[in-house]
Amino acid sequence: MTTRTPWRHTALLAGLVLLTAACGGTTKSDVEQQASASATAASSAASSAAADPNAPIKQGLKIAFLPKQVNNPYFTIANGGGIEAAKEFGGEGKEVGPSDASASSQVSYINTLTQQKQDAIVIAANDPNAVVPALKQAMAAGIKVVSYDSDTAPEGRHVFVNQASAEDLGRTQVQLLAEQVGHKGKIAILSATPNATNQNTWIEFMKDELKKPDYKDMELVKVAYGNDDDQKSFTETQGLLRSYPDLAGIISPTTVGIAAAARYLSDSPSKGKVKLTGLGTPNQLRKFVKDGTIEAFELWNPADLGYLASYAAAALASGQVTGAEGEKFKAGKLGEYTIGAKGEVLLGKPTVFNEDNIDDFDF
Repeated sequence: MTTRTPWRHTALLAGLVLLTAACGGTTKSDVEQQASASATAASSAASSAAADPNAPIKQGLKIAFLPKQVNNPYFTIANGGGIEAAKEFGGEGKEVGPSDASASSQVSYINTLTQQKQDAIVIAANDPNAVVPALKQAMAAGIKVVSYDSDTAPEGRHVFVNQASAEDLGRTQVQLLAEQVGHKGKIAILSATPNATNQNTWIEFMKDELKKPDYKDMELVKVAYGNDDDQKSFTETQGLLRSYPDLAGIISPTTVGIAAAARYLSDSPSKGKVKLTGLGTPNQLRKFVKDGTIEAFELWNPADLGYLASYAAAALASGQVTGAEGEKFKAGKLGEYTIGAKGEVLLGKPTVFNEDNIDDFDF
């Protein structure tokens, strides 16, 4: 990802019809066992099938984007990029999903999309395991599954489009905050949901980074959860400052969380004293950078993430790739990508935003 790429995408929201699946005469266990067996057979068949990198992208592909929650600014941008990509390769993209960031609420949408015979489902999982049985049924029905932003368990998808290296993201957020607090003091993390795959992976790398001698005078006192809800994240920030009046800094690796924390800090006596960093978009945090609430934060281009996931889905649905390590596919304006170990595709390095460069970006 370059820092000079223009990122202007219009979010497109599609309507949805919620259907309920009925399985008469079978138990839940029966259905899950049948789905697992079918998915295993389908996976074996896909693995044995030879990829054809020169195959054209099929026209009219139906790609459904299932974010952690709809009306989340981050996912609105990401899915807008995915829908834009679908238009480019002659497909049809749409966004559907729950208004709350819970794993169980994603399952009913997966079932509906399976019934609708989508060609591909692109999902940001709220829980790595809870959605897997439904996704296995989708794959058994011939639907390609791409996870993005937040991964499922590997058996629940063909490819995972990751923002950047999880290790890079976890460690660099600690490094950013350490520079701002002078490598000393109490710090806290304001995360999304307790089961969010990406958040938990980043946090583990944050904790490991903090074990290094460079951070011997920094102490992680709490990991709080705002559930990717603006008001709860705002309240959790308030609670952190009340519980730890000598708090030096907060890392919030969620766009909803960092925006809510910045809003609270900007109107509090802690503004400029309690440092805040994490993952956010330039447009939502620009005013907080300019008023001194935030010194620096980082992120990848969410529109490019959705765009890449859309092309990965199209490549799978068109037989260009199967999800095996080493396979390559082209992703429009982003160029060529190679599938890595465990079906992972990396978008690229994150960008650090501060007062010097934030006006160069519009997303």
